[in-house]
Amino acid sequence: MKTVLLVFGTRPEIIKLAPLVRAFEQRAAQVELKLCSSGQHKELLANCLQSFSIEPDFDLALMQDGQAFQDFLARLLPSIRPILREVKPDFVIVQGDTTTALGAAMAAFYEGIAVAHVEAGLRSGDPRSPFPEELNRRAIAVFVQEHFAPTKRAKQALMRENHDPAHIHVTGNTGIDSLFWILEEQRGRELPACIRDVADRDRVVLVTAHRRESFGAPLEELCHALHDLSREVQDLRLIFPVHPNPQVRRPVEKILAASRNIQLLDPLPYPELIRVLERSSFVITDSGGLQEEAPSIGKPVLVCREKTERREGIEAGVAKLVGCSRDRILRAAKALLEDQDSLKQMSRVALLYGDGRAAERIVDHLLDRPVRLRVAAK
Repeated sequence: MKTVLLVFGTRPEIIKLAPLVRAFEQRAAQVELKLCSSGQHKELLANCLQSFSIEPDFDLALMQDGQAFQDFLARLLPSIRPILREVKPDFVIVQGDTTTALGAAMAAFYEGIAVAHVEAGLRSGDPRSPFPEELNRRAIAVFVQEHFAPTKRAKQALMRENHDPAHIHVTGNTGIDSLFWILEEQRGRELPACIRDVADRDRVVLVTAHRRESFGAPLEELCHALHDLSREVQDLRLIFPVHPNPQVRRPVEKILAASRNIQLLDPLPYPELIRVLERSSFVITDSGGLQEEAPSIGKPVLVCREKTERREGIEAGVAKLVGCSRDRILRAAKALLEDQDSLKQMSRVALLYGDGRAAERIVDHLLDRPVRLRVAAK
């Protein structure tokens, strides 16, 4: 029997690791699974844990108001070390690009414990965008024994960095596993309250914005574009779940609170967010997860970034980089609302990031192959 410690600290990590928890539970006779939360995001994390009925075995509760990445990492490393020594896992699994993932991978490496990285190999090519995620991804890869890349492009990026191709496995993205799981679970259930009163003829656009590089002028440009759009298109409902970070909430509420057909909401539970996505005509976002989820159910994405590490959607024509310019965002959104041919062309279902079986492939690999360590603990 193998012992696996799965470490997370944010909502996106839970969304993309929940299918792994379920897959490990289905092979409970072969594995002892332990879950550790860093508490990097407190409220959003708790909401998401509840959505997937997940309860951590260890909660480091490290979040502090206004925390800097450096300070959080400095608290994480000594806090997780006793857990690693108590559990003695064969593998530590981390996901994505958070400070939690970086710290857990580093701490495990120092203890001589093998690290598996879910969603490995995403690269924008710019260490400052997204920040600090791009740098985190590159650093995490140094500590990893098994890289689980969501796409062939991600595998190629790792190979260009001279990581051993024998330990890079293209699995698809576990986020698509969660998407299909929730869609099936929600089938036939009542719509979320936020869209229950939307008329059949009304068009819904889902909006999200939370990235650090969007703070300040870029986010204000997005908000002004949304305000213009709400005035110019009458049969439109813009659904905007607003991130609790004050640097997001303050400008959003200041610019958009009085707009008649923009609905500002608290962050939605993941199942409700997916139901809104399902009802939407398209998405305006700076989120990485929505860039993957929306095309998987045929929803176009306008990406409010200058660069993206998820180029597959851009190249397939189901996502479009519109940057952070008020005029560019407004023109792109109006084009989809006014030109049915353009909307139809971008509304193709495109399974670019996974087929819903990524977690199964990852668990099969970790449980059916011998553990290999790169370094022995000193």
